[in-house]
Amino acid sequence: MDNEIVFVTHNTGKIKSAEKYFKNLKFTTYNYELDEPRSDDIQEIAKSKVMQAYKIVKRPCIALDTDFRIGELNGFPRAFVNFSLDTIGIDGILKLMENKENRNCAFNECLAYHDGNEIHYFYGKHPGNLSYKIQGLDRKEKWSDLWYIFKPKGFEKTLAEMNEEEREKRRTVDGSYSALEKFAEWYEKNN
Repeated sequence: MDNEIVFVTHNTGKIKSAEKYFKNLKFTTYNYELDEPRSDDIQEIAKSKVMQAYKIVKRPCIALDTDFRIGELNGFPRAFVNFSLDTIGIDGILKLMENKENRNCAFNECLAYHDGNEIHYFYGKHPGNLSYKIQGLDRKEKWSDLWYIFKPKGFEKTLAEMNEEEREKRRTVDGSYSALEKFAEWYEKNN
């Protein structure tokens, strides 16, 4: 088995996050925007993306997909985050949430790893609440503009307001876990 993993993505925030977890792994990135199937299922999307990625790099690789669910909006925008941000933006999401008291939401992740023979899946979840306004700084590790309005569960700061240390320490409070971290742990144990 090859001991190098290729992460095929064009999202620099995802790459910065992966670098944090893959310190002990031989890890390279391939900047490419993979096609996404029209689906509401992040596992199906991650599987499609990692199969495309494997055809391109012909080595063990990963692809990651994330959805965002707002409880008060019946889970909207789900896996259609980019479309929602391109059309209504974070201002539009905040407008939809005007006068809503239940602000529960969550990021959900699925990482697919293709080792050349089979695909393995790893999941992450980040519970939180929507802020009432856009808050925070533009950070290089930002995956999405949703960072400006997403407050991890138990915190009054958005992800965009938190520094890297605060974002890491929040996990002891909000119970969140990363698909990248779960994969890195599994890979180190199994290789």
